[in-house]
Amino acid sequence: MALTTVQLDDLRTHALAQMTPGRSGLAMRIVVGYATCGIAAGAKAVIESLRKELAVLGIDDVAVEETGCIGMCQYEPLVEVFAPDQPKITYVQMNAEKTARMVHSHVANGKVVAEYTIGAATGEAAQGEVLPLDSTAFYKKQQRVALRNCGVIDPERIEQYIARDGYQALKKALTELQPADVIQILKDSGLRGRGGGGFPTGLKWSFTAANAADQKYVVCNADEGDPGAFMDRSVLEGDPHAVVEAMTICGYATGASEGYVYVRAEYPIAVKHLETAIEQATALGLLGDDIFGSGFGFRLHIRLGAGAFVCGEETALMTSIEGKRGEPRPRPPYPAVKGLFGKPTTENNVETFANIPQIILHGARNFAATGTEKSKGTKVFALGGKITNTGLVEIPMGTTLREIIEDIGGGIPGGKKFKAAQTGGPSGGCIPESMIDTPIDYDNLTAIGSMMGSGGLIVMDEDNCMVDIARFFLDFTVDESCGKCSPCRIGTKRMMEILDKITAGKAVMEDLDKLEELAYHIKENSLCGLGQSAPNPVLATLRAFRDEYVAHVRDKRCPAGVCKALLNYYVIADKCRGCTACARACPVGAIRGKVKEVHDIDTDKCIKCGACMATCRFGAIEKR
Repeated sequence: MALTTVQLDDLRTHALAQMTPGRSGLAMRIVVGYATCGIAAGAKAVIESLRKELAVLGIDDVAVEETGCIGMCQYEPLVEVFAPDQPKITYVQMNAEKTARMVHSHVANGKVVAEYTIGAATGEAAQGEVLPLDSTAFYKKQQRVALRNCGVIDPERIEQYIARDGYQALKKALTELQPADVIQILKDSGLRGRGGGGFPTGLKWSFTAANAADQKYVVCNADEGDPGAFMDRSVLEGDPHAVVEAMTICGYATGASEGYVYVRAEYPIAVKHLETAIEQATALGLLGDDIFGSGFGFRLHIRLGAGAFVCGEETALMTSIEGKRGEPRPRPPYPAVKGLFGKPTTENNVETFANIPQIILHGARNFAATGTEKSKGTKVFALGGKITNTGLVEIPMGTTLREIIEDIGGGIPGGKKFKAAQTGGPSGGCIPESMIDTPIDYDNLTAIGSMMGSGGLIVMDEDNCMVDIARFFLDFTVDESCGKCSPCRIGTKRMMEILDKITAGKAVMEDLDKLEELAYHIKENSLCGLGQSAPNPVLATLRAFRDEYVAHVRDKRCPAGVCKALLNYYVIADKCRGCTACARACPVGAIRGKVKEVHDIDTDKCIKCGACMATCRFGAIEKR
């Protein structure tokens, strides 16, 4: 059945009623976070308990549904309850037993179990008080555009996407706008590519549209490879139709009739939901021939990546789709001229596409009202590391790093001091504490030697060694280099060898100069973005934390006590009680001493595992 525009509107009205408590016989709607994070935390047992207890009580007017990532990952499994004329109630860290109690108390008798709710978990609510999720510090400063449906709809039910104005933007584009009008709206919106480069989206689309060809393509880059990044995965798991709709709009605007989503095979739930979305859209005539009777047709395919980080680079990605080894191509020619299968191609990442329907539906001015002068809209970040609140956040461009860390993130746990934040993954740079008030947007991050990247944001505290952090990210890029060009293939390996010398206490001061010289040579001469950005973590930490490098080289000391070759464990005599717990915990017998006598550590035998320090109850062991 191919939907007409009238039928789409009728389906929207009907679907909205079906998912709104108090209408169509629905007394209550309960959703369970069933993305990767929720399932890993035990969401399956929660949803089974929900359905079992409802059946036991004979309640058949409550809908139980699976949804995408709600956002607060450390509080999974998450359950949200929607009831008529009542605020949404968010239950956290649920299990089968808690769920059973919640059903009997809240669902059956209208009594919210306050101690299971989000406010109680974060400590923001008084005892017995129920705090709405949107009122928590984690959510108050967020503004959801790309994530607007994640955690709200069942991603495998197209009618719920349609109920939330899904495919209305496609209808508007095909029935009210010319292709050039669509592109102009995107230009006026100021949307920049969310994959890291920040290139103006409307301008990119116009380049493809300007090239005549018998075949053009649209490509979605869902090959999310940055350590700690899960933004694209969450969108595909929670709102796959937004990407399907946006790619179809792109096809119309640029003259393309086929699209490919290149997604990591390590994202099975995202792949499954995307496959379902394509099947459902095709069945309703929202993909295929003559969509809405416009004469425009578009088809969508999925290609699975095998986990090569370099395939996040657009030309390597297209080479991989073609069935060849994923290696970057020299540019020019650019993909808009010669891309996939040698034809003009438009490529954007998942988050970029997720913004498109809202821009077309509500207009460029509405989107551009958020953000900064040169960076419009919002940005999704995967917030992780040494931070109280971890999870998925979407903030207006221009929000400061301090607001993200202290307000949304809840600060550094354990009373530790903030040291740095890594943005942009292995291609990005570290933002030190002195720059914590930097507004987050493309140009500000570039100006301080970092970059937006796709959206990973890793927070570090005083216990992190910045030399070790740089080594970690460079080790990743060395392993992921495709090997096509020698600056990246050989140069990053030589940089890694110098970092190994530094962390082992075997480097000399001249090695720091060699490290910096190599870094700039690789940036200037590598073929693709992976090699050009690989030295960024090293350069950023050299610039902001050079004193730590000097301490490793000149003083043979790791200030953070991380690099094992540069530290030893010692017993503090006036704190030792001679309890022998440390000696019993030592796997190599390196601790000497009798009961009730001060112990001693043989540094020659010690393997620096830290078991003694972790075991001591008196704080009598230190590392230095």
